[in-house]
Amino acid sequence: MDPVPGLDLSLPPFDLLDDAGRRRLQASVDIGFHPGGTTLIEAGKASPHVFVILKGLVHAFQVDDRGREERFADYGPGDVIGAWAVMAGRARLSYRSDGDCLSHLIPAEVFRQLLADNPAVAAYFHEGLATKGRLSSGAERSESAELMVIRVGEAGLAPPERVDADTSIAEASARLRERHVDCLLVYDPAHDAPGIVTRTDLLEALTRQRLPLDAPIGPLASRPLVSIGTGEVLFQALIDMTEREIERVVVTEGSRIAGTLGMAEVLAHFASHSHLISLGLARARDIDAIADAASGMTRLVRSLNVNGTRIPYMMELVSALNSRIMGRIFELVVPAELHDRVCLLVMGSEGRREQLLKTDQDNALVLADGLDWPGLAAAMERFSAALAKVGYPPCPGRVMVDNPHWRMAASEWRDRIGQWKRVHGGQGALDLSIALDARPVAGNAALFAPVKDALMALGDDEILLHHLAAATLEFATPLTFFGRVRSGGAGTDIKKGGIFPVVHGLRCLALRHGITATNSRERCAALVECGELSPALGRDLPQALNVFQHMRLDAQFAALAEGRQADNHIDPSRLRRLDRELMRDALHVVKDFRAHVRQSFHLRD
Repeated sequence: MDPVPGLDLSLPPFDLLDDAGRRRLQASVDIGFHPGGTTLIEAGKASPHVFVILKGLVHAFQVDDRGREERFADYGPGDVIGAWAVMAGRARLSYRSDGDCLSHLIPAEVFRQLLADNPAVAAYFHEGLATKGRLSSGAERSESAELMVIRVGEAGLAPPERVDADTSIAEASARLRERHVDCLLVYDPAHDAPGIVTRTDLLEALTRQRLPLDAPIGPLASRPLVSIGTGEVLFQALIDMTEREIERVVVTEGSRIAGTLGMAEVLAHFASHSHLISLGLARARDIDAIADAASGMTRLVRSLNVNGTRIPYMMELVSALNSRIMGRIFELVVPAELHDRVCLLVMGSEGRREQLLKTDQDNALVLADGLDWPGLAAAMERFSAALAKVGYPPCPGRVMVDNPHWRMAASEWRDRIGQWKRVHGGQGALDLSIALDARPVAGNAALFAPVKDALMALGDDEILLHHLAAATLEFATPLTFFGRVRSGGAGTDIKKGGIFPVVHGLRCLALRHGITATNSRERCAALVECGELSPALGRDLPQALNVFQHMRLDAQFAALAEGRQADNHIDPSRLRRLDRELMRDALHVVKDFRAHVRQSFHLRD
């Protein structure tokens, strides 16, 4: 099949066409000449063609309320423009040639038919940054990719076997064997909702508690039930089981219990290395064993990334495993009798559940008021050293539990928060930003509740919020005046220019609106719900974060493969055309969001 002259059909999105689509494109495409200053597409109007630029430069622009033109982006050879104008019937932007240009012209009706006949191409154009990001990975559909789309209701659910609380252990064991299930739902008049008893619970009741066979199973039932809806993706069940250290969840469909789902059923769809890590952590009895189990984390992330796993699912699973690792170390270094008197917090990307590869330690400790623990300092030094041994390097800013500044009694935390309210800027503002992402992962989580309440109360102080939000504008969006990605000698620092402005801006807006979530995507959804963010911006921000995280992760793995240290820099010159387009689109989302934050908090650049 001869290629269309000058049109590379091996590049996205044309590489997604089937043979019939390629033949249709060959038969219909034409070449157009556009003298300098020609308006190819006018905002608000339909376009008779989709343009694939062959030679020259095209500017996209919009006109503001005062009639002034605002340059949006530049498009050069290989770029596709006008697709939205054809699909939606009207263009969002105007496009004008800068000097003489040549382009391939795809008739609108032909383009629409190509979309209708090729769902992958339609997804590329219709579903925005998130879908284009998945397509750019080049990964074929794999077992882990299947796990991203299979719903819990489609998995092999076990039927919900119900028994009364006065059922004996012997009767319950017989029911498990007869029904070929691993758990029973236990109904007790003393409780509004059922509990659950597993085969392991019955075994431990007989062997460890030495209960008789005729003992009732009611006291053995675990409550409340851990449940997941039939419409959730199967990967979410894997995350929930990993995080809660359980082997089975109850599946609900509305108010009805549809069945139960075990790790075995999940693994029937996906041979997950994460489960091997979880087993290793559960069996670990010393720091060396924990380090050995955790050594597979980077391999797990690399495998998930190569197989096309969506970034949010990867981060949630990694977060669940990290919490397990830190929890196991906490159990080893903190005496059991003190577990209820202390609470371990994680902060930063780990606090937001947005970490992929292991990064610096960011943690703190809340102590019960009046706790007298002479061995506190030594225990926290052991804890930080153990984390370093497992692979989490010390934080350069010393945001760690072995630093007395980050381990305090609950009342001392409230006093510190009061200081942050009175003194704006400087180290206090940095400490506050870090603390706003804190979440408990081990010990007594109830100790953190009053600290969290005191943090959220700061949202009523507009002066404090003004100073705190100013950091959103501290790092310029790395785009040139003409909408291209700006890159320094080391590449583009995507954390400073892309991730931080979004994460911090959402953090400040969430604090103002009393949103307790720490995850950026959850904050974003809540801000849309309360009317602070438009639905469009609420959709684009999480997708932009996905793009940044995905590209940073690819760059980090490339650095590790070349023997370099992984960091936050991306070299735009090493990106494929689609990836550069994604980064540019995502950075424009950041630019729009920074403008929203500037206006919302009355900031100046």
